[in-house]
Amino acid sequence: MNNDSNKSLSEVHSSINTTTKKGFWKKLFVFIGPAYLISVGYMDPGNWATDIAGGSQFGYKLIWVLVMSNLMALLLQSLSARLGLVRGLDLAQASRTVYPKFVNFFNWILAEIAIAACDLAEVIGMAIGLQLLFGIPLLTGVLITVADTFIILILQRFGMRKMEAFILALITTIGLAFIAELFMAKPDGIELMKGFVPSIPNNAALYIAIGIIGATVMPHNLYLHSSLVQTRKIDRSFKGVKEAIKFNFIDTAIALNMALFVNAAILILAAAAFFSNGMFGVSEIQDAHKLLNNILGNSLAPTLFAIALIAAGQSSTLTGTLSGQIVMEGYLNLRIQPWLRRLITRLLAIIPAVFVIYYFGEDSTGDLLILSQVILSMQLGFAVIPLIHLTSDKKQMGVFANKTWVKICAWITATIIVILNAKLVVDTLIDWTGNGDVSLFSKIIVVIISLGAGILLIYITFSPFIKKLKHKKMQQVPDGSPNKLLILEQPHYKNIAVTVDFSTSDNKAISSAIGQGGKDARYILIHIVETAGARMMENEIEDLETATDKINLEKYKNDLFAKGYNVEVKLGFGNPKKIIPEIVNQTDCDLLVMGAHGHKALKDIILGTTLDTVRHKVNVPVLIVK
Repeated sequence: MNNDSNKSLSEVHSSINTTTKKGFWKKLFVFIGPAYLISVGYMDPGNWATDIAGGSQFGYKLIWVLVMSNLMALLLQSLSARLGLVRGLDLAQASRTVYPKFVNFFNWILAEIAIAACDLAEVIGMAIGLQLLFGIPLLTGVLITVADTFIILILQRFGMRKMEAFILALITTIGLAFIAELFMAKPDGIELMKGFVPSIPNNAALYIAIGIIGATVMPHNLYLHSSLVQTRKIDRSFKGVKEAIKFNFIDTAIALNMALFVNAAILILAAAAFFSNGMFGVSEIQDAHKLLNNILGNSLAPTLFAIALIAAGQSSTLTGTLSGQIVMEGYLNLRIQPWLRRLITRLLAIIPAVFVIYYFGEDSTGDLLILSQVILSMQLGFAVIPLIHLTSDKKQMGVFANKTWVKICAWITATIIVILNAKLVVDTLIDWTGNGDVSLFSKIIVVIISLGAGILLIYITFSPFIKKLKHKKMQQVPDGSPNKLLILEQPHYKNIAVTVDFSTSDNKAISSAIGQGGKDARYILIHIVETAGARMMENEIEDLETATDKINLEKYKNDLFAKGYNVEVKLGFGNPKKIIPEIVNQTDCDLLVMGAHGHKALKDIILGTTLDTVRHKVNVPVLIVK
């Protein structure tokens, strides 16, 4: 286990104190929450499409796939939570410490594809729900979904607990709707029990089964869970971490079984309402909605169906947003403004949805939803295998490393996922390359991409076994290490604030500040923690980045103090445009020195215009050092 300085990661962390709670139930209540945000991804509109298709085409025969997928999800999500709690890193950040840059870059691309595929399902699901309830054309509904892109940013302002409560309300809405519909459908109990016996009737069933696995064990949820568990401030002793792992497992088990109930209810509903009545081709959500009223003889059923669909789409949208931030910050150490991150994610989903609906018609959305879930499943190996390696590493995980039986189960799970997907890819390639309507160039490109993905997966799987990773890479931290300072003296000001970011620009900024004040001045070194968690929890956050930033500031302070300078340090949290002026105006400074990164035009839009905003908000001269 890491030392006490490596506490938890970024995003939404350490805002809820568990150390003051006594008694099992009080402890459990304060830990419950993160898994519910995870579980909404297991009951999104993409799941609906695969469950409806599976139930209508094969009756109850694929229920065992849901159960197996849920067990896989429980195992993998518990490993994800363990990684976050023990190491204080999410899956993306931990992977960045282990794999080379090129591997992390491609892993980031694959993770973004998975998030876009998931968001595609939410976009289509929301649009369908709006169409079913209000008669809005599907294409218009897709465009309307742009408006909900900023709901996550609004909810973050109210704190983590209120966001969890909002998600729980949506889950409850979905659950109650399907409980009512199951009573109306009256499924066949004997046939239902037979569905728990494993069987794959044909290749079409395999395609649906893989879609169900992809819709259930979502790769982006593994990144998300390893971050969200760190919203709880825990006792970092052996007993405290062990207790946190236990309560998070209970949280995960409850939440995922709720998700299993919803998915099973959708499949059972489709089997009872459609398969049993000889309607084997129902795969479109719209068709399911229309037929429910006729088959069940109750006008309430389709209304409940549409309401639950909107709730599922909206709740899953929130978790997709957080996942996108986590993988970008974790793999690339790149932060862009939250509104822009959210807008990019949604546009990546809206563009293919608009294209397919416009060119192929509204009837094509069911196939697009199932395809999105198959894409998710095909990304799973690239997230699952690093997770197993990372949580099995005794050097980093200590006594909390995976036990032998856990490793065996985890590798069996990964093997099942990879083999099923490999079979699907090979079968699809054989059929597709044999199609005379497809150009030779397109066939070659697709085969090359497929082979490249396979080689990358093999590397990710076996490289940790083949070579021992360098100690330096295992010690990487999100903001890098401070550089040795080179000081040039020219006295002038008495109280000088200097912003630092632990990059090479710090040398110039601090040297320029000392050139203005010399050894008679007082220097205040300012660094702002900008993670999503810091923006939400401010000084209550205790993640890895905050801990390492404190250490780096102290290194600067001690280095300068040894050279005879009077130095103080200030660590701020949130938006630099707001926090830097607050610190400067509160510390009686008569000069602010900031390093300029030379961003222009597009980079200013993406990375923000901190310098320009800060200089208008402070009451002292600003020296910008290039």
